[in-house]
Amino acid sequence: MPALDADLKKAIVRMPTTEKDKLLLRLVAKDATLTEKLQFELVENGQTIDERRDLIRDFIRRTANLHQDTAGWVMMDMRTVSGYITRHLKVTKDKYGEVELMLFMLNTFYDHHAHLLHKYNHRTEKAAQYIAKRTEMALKKVAKLDPDYHLEFADDINKLLSWVHYAAPAHYARQLGLPKEWVV
Repeated sequence: MPALDADLKKAIVRMPTTEKDKLLLRLVAKDATLTEKLQFELVENGQTIDERRDLIRDFIRRTANLHQDTAGWVMMDMRTVSGYITRHLKVTKDKYGEVELMLFMLNTFYDHHAHLLHKYNHRTEKAAQYIAKRTEMALKKVAKLDPDYHLEFADDINKLLSWVHYAAPAHYARQLGLPKEWVV
């Protein structure tokens, strides 16, 4: 996006307040993420973060309960859920919630679809790679959080690492150098 010309900036600042308000409202309405972020910050005062996390957890459960019949469909559904988690982060800046939801998603999908992701073969290759990379991303994000939170996530991370290292994603987990156990 090009920077505004200095003369244009000055002209905008000199505009009457009511005209600026109308323009601002029109611009905000064109960006759904910005609209949701402003709703969260200005109307909800950031107090609905737990409800927003619960909605995403419910969506993860419902999506994981679908009867996917291939690892490819599982991966596609996980990518869809990841999009919701990313949007949650953009709207709320909730880094703790992002990690919590990512770990919940990976573990929930494995709990429901372990039979599809048990062995590494040409059918599970892309899903295995995706899961290993998401696991690596989750570990990096946990490491950036305050160390006090590490203990809260230890069980979920260890559960995730145990199946990542002993199921289809094991090949990619080794390549990425993922630990076999999370030590707090």
